[in-house]
Amino acid sequence: MDVHVTNPELQAKLDRWVTETGRGPDELIEDAMIGHFEELALTRRMIDSRCDDLKSGRVQPIDGEAFFDDLRRREDDLLQKPTPQ
Repeated sequence: MDVHVTNPELQAKLDRWVTETGRGPDELIEDAMIGHFEELALTRRMIDSRCDDLKSGRVQPIDGEAFFDDLRRREDDLLQKPTPQ
């Protein structure tokens, strides 16, 4: 695999991992890419599932502004309560 790292900080991290693990840069990059694509696939499945839930009516969307207003109100209520001694 031919990979050209143009970011010096990324190259330094890769060099450090090569030294620490004794593994080659190609192997480390391949493992990182496999992990990244697995995470992307998992995220895609989660998003698809949640979209399906919304489309089917199994869950109802909530208004973001209303949610955060309620969250702020509950936080304010908690902050106004006296702390137990």
